Amino acid sequence: MNRDKFDALVDDLVAEEDVLDAVVAALDDAGWSTPTPAEGWDVHDQVAHLAASEDWSRRSLTAPDTFRTDLAALVDDPARRAAEVKSGLLGCRVPEEGVLAWWRDARTATVAALREHDPRDRVPWFGPDMSVISFTTARLMETWAHGQDVVDALATHREPTRRIRHVAEIGVRTRPFVYASRGLTMPDAAVRVELTGPDGEPWVWGPGDASDRIAGDALDWCLVVTQRRNPADTALTVEGDAAREWIGIAQAFAGAPTDHRPPRAA
Repeated sequence: MNRDKFDALVDDLVAEEDVLDAVVAALDDAGWSTPTPAEGWDVHDQVAHLAASEDWSRRSLTAPDTFRTDLAALVDDPARRAAEVKSGLLGCRVPEEGVLAWWRDARTATVAALREHDPRDRVPWFGPDMSVISFTTARLMETWAHGQDVVDALATHREPTRRIRHVAEIGVRTRPFVYASRGLTMPDAAVRVELTGPDGEPWVWGPGDASDRIAGDALDWCLVVTQRRNPADTALTVEGDAAREWIGIAQAFAGAPTDHRPPRAA
C-alpha cells in the first residue's frame, strides 16, 4: 500500500469516527444510559471502550516500550485483566471531563500518530505485532462494530458506505485466526465469499471454482463477522460444510473466541 492509499485509509477511519460522534454528540444522560445489545454495556460503556482502545493505540504508536510494559502489568494479573475486559476499560479510567471528550481526544491523538508512521511499520498490540496498515483497518472495524451497538440501542439508522469493505476484508482474512484461537484445524476446502457492496459493486474473495460459498449483502457479512448479528438473522446464503462451519465461528476482532449472539427471533 502506497502513501496515498494509506492516507485514504486513515481518512476512512476518521470518517467512521465522525459518523458515530454525530450519533452520540447530543445525547442526554438517559441516552448515554441506554442498554446496548452487548450484555451489561450501555452507550456510555461502548464509547468508553473505544476511548480506552484509542489510549492504548496512542501508546502503541508513540511509545511502544511503554505499551509493552503496561500490557505486561495487565496480563500478569488475570483477575484484574478479566475485570477490565468485562468493563471494557482495559486498565484505563474515564477522566473528569467525561467519556465523549476522552474519546475525541484519544482518537485525535491516534490519528495524528498514524499519519506520522510509514504504512510498512510494525507496532505492538494485544496479540502479535501488527503492520500499521492492519492496525488502522482494525481501528476502523472496531469503531464501526461498537458504533453498530450504539445505533441499535438508540433505534437509529446508519447508512452503510463503501468503507465497510475494510470490515468485510478483515472478516475474510481472519478465517485462519478463528480456527487457531479455538484450537481447531481449519478445513483444506477454500471458501469463496461473494458480496454486494452498498453501491452495488461486487466484492469477491476466494477461488471461482470453490464449491463452498458465502454470498449476499456486504452489510450482512460485516454484521456477522463482527458478531453484531447471528447468521440466522441475515439473508446470507451459505453452501458447503466448510462455509457453514466458518460462518458459525466467524470473528473479525482479536482476542479470545466469542460466540454469536442468539438469533433475534429466539
